[in-house]
Amino acid sequence: MIDNPIIWFTLLPLGGYLFGSIPFGVLIAKLHGVDIRKVGSGNVGATNVTRVLGKRWGYTCFLLDMAKGSVPSFAAGVLIGCVRLGDSSPTPTLLQQAAWLSVAASAVLGHVFNIWLGFRGGKGVATSLGVGVGVFPYFTLPGLLGFLTWIIVTALSRYVSLGSIIGCSSFLPYFILLHLDEVGELWLFTAFASVIVVLVNVTHRANIVRLLAGTENKIGRKKG
Repeated sequence: MIDNPIIWFTLLPLGGYLFGSIPFGVLIAKLHGVDIRKVGSGNVGATNVTRVLGKRWGYTCFLLDMAKGSVPSFAAGVLIGCVRLGDSSPTPTLLQQAAWLSVAASAVLGHVFNIWLGFRGGKGVATSLGVGVGVFPYFTLPGLLGFLTWIIVTALSRYVSLGSIIGCSSFLPYFILLHLDEVGELWLFTAFASVIVVLVNVTHRANIVRLLAGTENKIGRKKG
């Protein structure tokens, strides 16, 4: 455990950002001799990797992008003292919450605004889900419920983007419903969840326009 708030708000978020900025989609495609930024939708995330390289590599990219959120978030929780392995964890102090969430936010920002890709990156869905798993236990169940919602909406609509938008947007109400008794103590978590929802919707703004226009690409339907 690290007791130094200066490290909490400097080195740990920097580590989260750098870990979140590992461009797994680009690296996976490069191994296949492909620049993922120049094919398909041009996005570096798992959906485009699936479209270009197939499900096996798309799922691999999705899990790795999830890890970009879960690994630094969980590690920061342990280092800051929010997560105590083998022991029940008390509610984090406001300062601990802020430090923990700053690392989680940095991981997502590293993916979306990637320093190695000219501050352009993916849309943040998988990495945000990883944050949900890593900010244990506060975001874990809401994150998994949001993921389940994503699966259901995507399966029914055949639109990955619609599933992503609704799945991520459902994360906030799930969190509030599951933590009604602690909302006052965990208001920073509520604010963070709100920002994640806004960020994911902003990164999907072009998809929203295409969905409204009826031109969004469906699973199993090639672009005309």
